[in-house]
Amino acid sequence: MSIAENINEVRQHINGYCRACNRDPSGVLLLAVSKTKPPADIAAAYHAGLRHFGENYCQEALIKQQALGAYNITWHFIGPIQSNKTKLIAQHFNWVHSVDSVKIAKRLHEQRPDNLPPLNICVQINISNESSKSGITLAELPELCAAISEFPRLALRGVMAIPEPQTDFALQRQPYRAIVQAVKAIQRPELTTFSFGMSGDLEAAIAEGATLVRIGTALFGRRKT
Repeated sequence: MSIAENINEVRQHINGYCRACNRDPSGVLLLAVSKTKPPADIAAAYHAGLRHFGENYCQEALIKQQALGAYNITWHFIGPIQSNKTKLIAQHFNWVHSVDSVKIAKRLHEQRPDNLPPLNICVQINISNESSKSGITLAELPELCAAISEFPRLALRGVMAIPEPQTDFALQRQPYRAIVQAVKAIQRPELTTFSFGMSGDLEAAIAEGATLVRIGTALFGRRKT
């Protein structure tokens, strides 16, 4: 299948999952995870209607951004953030989904150019407490959100999570539900973005309120080795 056909199929899945839980499909943004994919694949997805693309690696993303400069793409950084990469991220991305410390937030704020709009920020939650993943605990969420809100070059928008993989639908839903409840409890109206869900738990994420889903292989195919 072509990339355009894959996109159509994924959208049909999203629409079906939204109908099943009485949600409007327009409330779920499809973020194409384009890491390791060439600019030609991103261009094909763009021509098929996608505008939001997620990258994990800064240097790789910059090459693609230069190649695709004529396209009106919104670029999301979704990978772990190294301190020595914050300047490039602050200069070249519209969104960052993986902020997990005041230190990183402060660097992004200080390095965001004045001529650009505030950098959209999602706080990464390590909901499964996995040592291999970045992110904060739910208990740390109020303090980090309060700190980010003090940085005028950052716009606090929501949260991101990658729970431990589960095959049971009910177990897939639990971590997302816990995050949504925690966000509601801290009463920050600006937290409207829930960056939840990938191919394996898309239905559960949408059922629990995902407003942005991150899909890669189902759109672009498996990485060529």
